[in-house]
Amino acid sequence: MATAISTPLLMLSIIFILNSIPIPSSSCPIHQKQALLQFKSTLTTILNSSSILQSWNPISDCCSWDRVNCSRTKTRTVTELHLSEIVPLFNPVQGLMPPRLFQLESLQVLNLSNNFLQGVLSSSEVSGLKNLRYLDLSHNSLEGELGSELGSFQNLISLRLSSNYFQGSIPPQLFEVESLQVLDLSNTSVQGVLSTDVCKLRNLESLKLNDNLLTGNIPEDIGNLTKLREFSLGKNQFIGKIPSSIENLSQLESLDLSENSFTMEIPVGIGRLPNMTLLDLSKNQFTGPIPSSIRNFNKLETLRLQKNKLAGDIPTWLFQIKSLKNLYIGGKESNLIWNNKAKIIPRCSLEQLSMPSCGISGKIPDWISSQKDLYFLDLSENQLEGGFPDWLTEMEFEGIVLSDNNLSGPLPPRLFESMSLLILSLSRNNFSGELPENIGNARAIMILMLSGNNFSGQVPKSIANIFLLMLLDLSRNKFSGDSFPIFRDTRHLIYIDLSYNDFSGTIPMNFSLDTRILSLGGNKFSGDLPTTLTKFVNLEHLDLHDNEITGNFEDVLPQIPTLQVLSLRNNSIQGFIPRTISNLSSLRILDVSGNNLVGNIPPEIANLTSMIETPQLSQSDYILPVYVTNVDVFNNVIEFQDLIVNWKKSFQGLASRNLDIYSFLDLSENQISGEIPASLGNLKSLKVLNISHNRISGKIPVSFGDLQDVESLDLSHNELSGLIPQSLAKLEEITILDVSNNRLTGKIPMGGQMNTMNELDYFRNNNGLCGMQIGIICPEDIPPPEESEEDDDKQSWFLWEGTWFGFPVGFFSSILVMGYFLKFLSLFKVW
Repeated sequence: MATAISTPLLMLSIIFILNSIPIPSSSCPIHQKQALLQFKSTLTTILNSSSILQSWNPISDCCSWDRVNCSRTKTRTVTELHLSEIVPLFNPVQGLMPPRLFQLESLQVLNLSNNFLQGVLSSSEVSGLKNLRYLDLSHNSLEGELGSELGSFQNLISLRLSSNYFQGSIPPQLFEVESLQVLDLSNTSVQGVLSTDVCKLRNLESLKLNDNLLTGNIPEDIGNLTKLREFSLGKNQFIGKIPSSIENLSQLESLDLSENSFTMEIPVGIGRLPNMTLLDLSKNQFTGPIPSSIRNFNKLETLRLQKNKLAGDIPTWLFQIKSLKNLYIGGKESNLIWNNKAKIIPRCSLEQLSMPSCGISGKIPDWISSQKDLYFLDLSENQLEGGFPDWLTEMEFEGIVLSDNNLSGPLPPRLFESMSLLILSLSRNNFSGELPENIGNARAIMILMLSGNNFSGQVPKSIANIFLLMLLDLSRNKFSGDSFPIFRDTRHLIYIDLSYNDFSGTIPMNFSLDTRILSLGGNKFSGDLPTTLTKFVNLEHLDLHDNEITGNFEDVLPQIPTLQVLSLRNNSIQGFIPRTISNLSSLRILDVSGNNLVGNIPPEIANLTSMIETPQLSQSDYILPVYVTNVDVFNNVIEFQDLIVNWKKSFQGLASRNLDIYSFLDLSENQISGEIPASLGNLKSLKVLNISHNRISGKIPVSFGDLQDVESLDLSHNELSGLIPQSLAKLEEITILDVSNNRLTGKIPMGGQMNTMNELDYFRNNNGLCGMQIGIICPEDIPPPEESEEDDDKQSWFLWEGTWFGFPVGFFSSILVMGYFLKFLSLFKVW
């Protein structure tokens, strides 16, 4: 029988138990609440119309606020802040780095990712968070150097700082944090070498340093990081080989070394990593064959080997890896060869297949039809022939890329009944016929590229029904007609290229006002340049060259501040260049050559900001939809037609992706007169300046010596006079200087690149040019005539002979004169 517990003893036991349970206080510490409220106040303007952080008010307990977690201890201190994406996307007001948050010394988790936070990340302030275990500041706009104070986080497990603008190298103190398991510094602009100290982080499971400026080799000791599961060094400047120690990373699941300068062969030992699911070695300089050990990967889902210098046969065993879903091989510079006689019975179920430049010939392989999960297919730059197969139209693709082949025939209407097709690229084939009338039924298409074929007829009006269409390229075909689909409501369509067809009539304006790139050159458009162009407030690139456009330039010049490229070459535009051209502050390329322009070159043209400031090297992504899930696929497929310009005496194409590094000014083949404004020398970023074939007079400005980036300077076929200024010797980049057919005189400048200007045709037909470049000695360089030794001997003999003859004659003459002189003195009784 159980002994009864007395009531007093029971009460004491209950009191003891209750006292042992932590009782939370009514509120979090006041100084922590104030720090959080002050942070919110800095975002008041942004968050006014948002429900985010509405629960943060001075009355309630901050431990009850949204996105805030507190400890379960009696003090109820703030331990976690989950503040990602609190700043609305694309909000024009940007937040600043919140230093007050770093006073929350009890914090263990701080997540401020995916905001517009900016300013310098002060490591000394961050170092106050001694208890921090998880820090995520990724996808912001933070600056400054990563300081040594980061090494003070001895409890840190995860550090994510990706997609910011940090400077300098990775602080070595960071590699002393032995607890670190996740280190993500991708896309942060860090530089230097990857120190062997990183190998001290023996607990590291994820190391992401991609999209930076790191150089050198991968340390051989990298094999010591045996817990590593994710290793990413893509898009850096690493060189050398993959260290053999990489095969020690038995837990590795993902290895990304893409877009570097790795060389030599892919190590065979890489096939000894049993857990590998992703291997990306694309865009390097690897040589040799595809290692057969890769067939041992029984978990591999993604294999990217494209754009290397790999050689040999493409192994058919790749299609026997059951787990394989995404395969990317081939590409430019690849020497891999496809065995067109091979019989392929795939055991894998592919979702993405990319095999450009693999030497695939004949019809599109039928075995591809067995891949029922395939949604992206790239067989571009091969030797495929025949028509578009029916079985390909019956599969639910998101992307089909068959450009640069020899495919022919019409496009089957069934192709455009797909509701999943996002990308269709068939450029540079031999397709023909008219586009199917039902093309507008494929309403999901975003990228439609059909350039360089033999399509004809009118563009079907239903194409305007493709609501998501962003890029439309129908250039270099045989399309005709003078009426166009109405694209005004297709607000996503921002890239349109209809150039080099047989379109006629007035310039169509049936496009969305969001259009950014409009190329209509090489057609038969006529009439005045529409004044409604000014409504296209987002237009960056307008190309109307080689048409029959008329009108006065000063009346129709589109006043669009965003305009970067304007090409009106070879039309019939009249009038003068207006002074208001200086309002086009973004204009970098202006080509109005081959028109009927008159008047002077306005000095205001020298105020074009983008022709003054030297641009930074970058790659322009004109369009990149935020809702495209596979950005890599999108970037590999998208292609822009080159901009054709008169580049160094020949018409060449400039890659549109890199147009932002070029500045051109071409006013040639007009009737422009007057003198060259000295202010043109301010256009320091110009690569090409061409004002040839006009009626320009006066002198070449001395200020042209300030055109520091100019590579081609063409002043020919004008009425210029005077000297070529010596200041041109300062031009270090110049390779072409054409001053022919003018009235120039004097000596061609010497020094620097001017010493290489020896093309005679570039100096012909001037009044009196001279210089070593054209083999004509200038008068000032002709030395005075030198006397020969024979003449010197004769002159010397003559002098001595005169001396021997003159000495006795002079002696006797002196005596005779002295006699007369003494007799004269005696007459005056001087003696």
